[in-house]
Amino acid sequence: MGVPIIIMFPVLLILTSREQWYPQFFVVARFWAKIVLYGCGFLPKVTKETQVDPTKSYMVVANHTSMTDIMFMLYCVKNPFVFVGKKELTKIPIFGFFYKRTCILVDRSSQKSRKEVFDRAHARLHDGTSICIFPEGGIPDDESIILDDFKDGAFRLAIDHQIPILPLTFFDSKKRFSYTFFSGSPGIMSGYIHTEIPTTGMTQKDKKGLKEKTRNVILNALEADNKNKM
Repeated sequence: MGVPIIIMFPVLLILTSREQWYPQFFVVARFWAKIVLYGCGFLPKVTKETQVDPTKSYMVVANHTSMTDIMFMLYCVKNPFVFVGKKELTKIPIFGFFYKRTCILVDRSSQKSRKEVFDRAHARLHDGTSICIFPEGGIPDDESIILDDFKDGAFRLAIDHQIPILPLTFFDSKKRFSYTFFSGSPGIMSGYIHTEIPTTGMTQKDKKGLKEKTRNVILNALEADNKNKM
């Protein structure tokens, strides 16, 4: 993960020095993600239920089970987006430096931090950049959990800006690279891009239903995949 960042350090440093250069940084970040995935022996395979409109802003969401979900999301989605993620990842050497400069960081224990996240996300969406949130809010400690409950943030923002939800399901991340030490293996890393879920005309009263609908889309795909592999 660190080697390609070191090699591309001057370019990354320049592209992260100004917010208006983020689309160019995003292209480089996608290239970095491919190097990491293939370098780890993971073979990404993405199936699309529908084509993603390159001119639209989305609220991109997916299930979260592995550190590789960040790289796999960059591989799957071509529309420039900004991650909303926990500040603890800034402690990762090298990676954390650019993560801090390009992502919207949240301290879940701080009400002020959560407010700042919404302000920064509003600004990015206003500029036409998509936002990516893993709505489970983190990786469950219990690896037997197929899909944890979703937090409200992604759906509140999507309704505020009347942008569609773009759900993705990651099937193999936990098997390829889990948080259990000495687990995982090279192989296919498959994902599925579902049809977008519109939010046009919705208000915050519709937030719970939107959240449940999105979660069911991802949960049904995970359960169907598990059944097929049994």
